[in-house]
Amino acid sequence: MDEVKVVVAHSERATLRVGDVFLKVDADQARVDAEVEAMALAPVPTPEVLWRKPPVLAIAAVPGTALGRLGEPSAASPAAWAKAGAATRKLHDAPLPPWPGRSGRGIDEFAADLDAECEWLVTNGVLPPDLVTRNRQVAEAALRPWTPVFTHGDLQIAHVFVDGDEITGIIDWSEAGQGDALFDLATLTLGHEEHLGDVVAGYGTDVDLDVIRAWWSLRSLLGIRWLVEHGFDPSAPGCEVDVLRSRL
Repeated sequence: MDEVKVVVAHSERATLRVGDVFLKVDADQARVDAEVEAMALAPVPTPEVLWRKPPVLAIAAVPGTALGRLGEPSAASPAAWAKAGAATRKLHDAPLPPWPGRSGRGIDEFAADLDAECEWLVTNGVLPPDLVTRNRQVAEAALRPWTPVFTHGDLQIAHVFVDGDEITGIIDWSEAGQGDALFDLATLTLGHEEHLGDVVAGYGTDVDLDVIRAWWSLRSLLGIRWLVEHGFDPSAPGCEVDVLRSRL
């Protein structure tokens, strides 16, 4: 038997790799339902679903290598980043799925979450108050009306696979649904601002770069507590805390 590798594991879900098969164990079957349906609807390359026996979903590995990793320089070419932008545009132009995604919450809900997380970060001494205040100001630009599109919801570079300059697969669709297009673009370029121009060129339309930068701050502020509580380090080089510091 092939070696079993733990890809990720925390209190909500775990992913194991056995050879070319990924076994995703998730306590939330509604989230798995959405992931399977999103992969079937998405007009971009996605993993093949091999079988499902709740709480386990088995999917095939996609060919190629990840576009990069948060906190590490990307070895992918500018052309590959542009193709990632083009694939994102193709997804956003597709018919809407019938459910809200991660970025599909209302402005008031995001604003309330932002209030709570900023208070927690300062009260618990996780980040300096001036760093939180500055990023809170930047983040406000993301809290504006937007037209829903088909979003991936967690389009980080580790979820986009390439072979040379071609996109071979996009994985981890559990947060997919109706949402803000610029949230996906911000997630894709989080910590890799140097590739924002490549992604936007591939996306092929005018986008508001200030809103993308606002989502970098908003996503990072909202994510730090979850990362800490689930055993991840948001202060690792190039990750969320560094993203926030880059706004000063």
